[in-house]
Order: sequence, then structure tokens, then C-alpha cells
Amino acid sequence: MFNYVVRRTLQAIPLLILISLILFVILNNAPGGALAPYLQNPHITPADIARLKHNLGLDKPLIYRYFIWLGQLLHGDLGYSTSNSESVLQAIVERLPATLELQISAFVVALAFGLSAGIFAAVRPYSLSDYFITTLAFFGQSMPVFWFALMMQLAFAVHGIQMFGYEIRLPSASLSTYDTFVLSDRLEHLVLPTIVLALLQLALYSRFMRSSMLEVIHTDYMRTAAAKGLDRRTVLFKHGLKNAMIPIVTIVALALPGLVGGAIVTETIFAWPGAGRLFFNALGQSDIALLMGYLLLGAFFVVFSNLLADVAYAWLDPRVKYD
Repeated sequence: MFNYVVRRTLQAIPLLILISLILFVILNNAPGGALAPYLQNPHITPADIARLKHNLGLDKPLIYRYFIWLGQLLHGDLGYSTSNSESVLQAIVERLPATLELQISAFVVALAFGLSAGIFAAVRPYSLSDYFITTLAFFGQSMPVFWFALMMQLAFAVHGIQMFGYEIRLPSASLSTYDTFVLSDRLEHLVLPTIVLALLQLALYSRFMRSSMLEVIHTDYMRTAAAKGLDRRTVLFKHGLKNAMIPIVTIVALALPGLVGGAIVTETIFAWPGAGRLFFNALGQSDIALLMGYLLLGAFFVVFSNLLADVAYAWLDPRVKYD
């Protein structure tokens, strides 16, 4: 297993370099490129454009600029953000705590309720509760996140909802910076975006958990365990759940990069000061350096998550061998 991890890690290095090259070429060939914010000025002259290209190094060949960027990256320098007037690394690190807070809370809620709902539906297949969970899952999977987020704001923040004789009203957006939150205020602002993100993920986990658990329940070793007189709960959770979790590992592993990358639409709608909103603002201002840093960070976590999933497979299923 150790040799496999080392081999996959070494293979990831040229892969990430190739990804960075593709991203660099695409972003620098976008309309306007790094000069897009300056070209919006109607008074800019060709001389100004030539001077900006020289100052930003845009008058050099693209491949030459890429190797300069790559050399800076190897020294821990992701460049300078033109939209935030700070280093790219500093801009991302400052917003990671807010992103992790939102994403981890939504991930935990979705995983806990999604897996529980999937197991419950698999144990009672084609029952009324199974149909209800399935309908809720399809609702969550088909719901446009931007529309659902706006409806949640309208219901809980603008009008408020009467429930059990009380009016439930929650703030629709966060403060402009993460540091200004106190704990109670932070939790209050966290509720709505967490519900929006969790519902979308919950649908996915519940459907996969139901299908996987149904498949495991009808296997021979589960029937043998039940025939030996073992308690039904023991049969399900000790013998069935571990094997049913194998397909879920892939889904969870693919969701892990989002914990760092942030939810672009949700963070933007709820004005959450995280990495997703940072990317959205950088995209609107053609901040090439910040876009490169953000996308490369996401690529790194995708590669790392896939490696983590392979290691988890070997732990869950002893038949899987990588050496």
C-alpha cells in the first residue's frame, strides 16, 4: 500500500503541471485576458495598453510567461491579485476559514441525514416512507441552487415563517468579512446556506446509500448471518453497512474538493465571504493570477481525493490489493 501511495503521488506531479499549463493557456487567451479590466476604460489609448502589457509582462511569449509563473509557484508564490490588491495566497487563505465552516457544516448534515435516510429506505423498500424519501431526493437533485437559495431567503429572511405559534426569521446574508463575526451571529448566518447546500448533497447520498444497501441486503452472506439468528440490527450495521459504504466512498471523495473550493453560487447569493465568492469576483474582473491559484488548488484536491478514495477501498474491502 505504501508503494502504491508513493507511486500515485509521483504520478500526480506531471498531471498537475499539465493541468496548470492548460489552465494558463485558456485563461490568458480569454477575451481581453489580464487587460480586460483596463480595456473597459473608454479613455485608454494604444500607448497605455502597450505600457500595461510591458509592465504586466504580457508582451512576452505565452510559454515564457508560463515558466515564469511555474518557477514562482515552486517558491510558494502564486502571484499578485489585481482585484484584491494582495497576494493570491493571502487572498485564498484569508477566506478559507469561512468556506470550510460553511462546507463542513453542510457536508456533515448531508452525510448524516442522507446515509440515515438511504438505510431507512433500503430496509423498508417500496413502502410509503421509501417513496417519501425518494421524492425528497429527486426534489433535491433537480432543484436549481440559485432559485432554491433565493426562495429560502424570501421565506425565512424577508417574510418569515409561522411555525408552532412562533415566527422563524433568519438573516439572508452574512457580513462582509469573516473576522467581524461573533459566534452566535456566525451560527445564525450559517443556517440558511447550510440548509441549501445540505439538501442538494443529501439527495445524492440517500439515493446511492439506498441502492447500495439494497444490493447488499440480498447477498448470500447477509442471509447466512440472519439464518444464524443474529439480531437484525447487527446483521445490517456490522455485516452490511461496511460493504454498502464502498460505492459511497467515491461520492464522498469527489465531494471533498468542494470543502476547500467553496460553493460559488451559494456563497455569492448569501454574500458569504468564502473562496467561492472570491472566485466569482475574480472571474468578473479577469483576475488571472487569482483564478489560476483557485483552480489549481481545486485540481490538487481532486487528485488527492481520488488517492484517498483508493486507500479507503482497500480498508473497506480486503479483497482490494494495490501492491
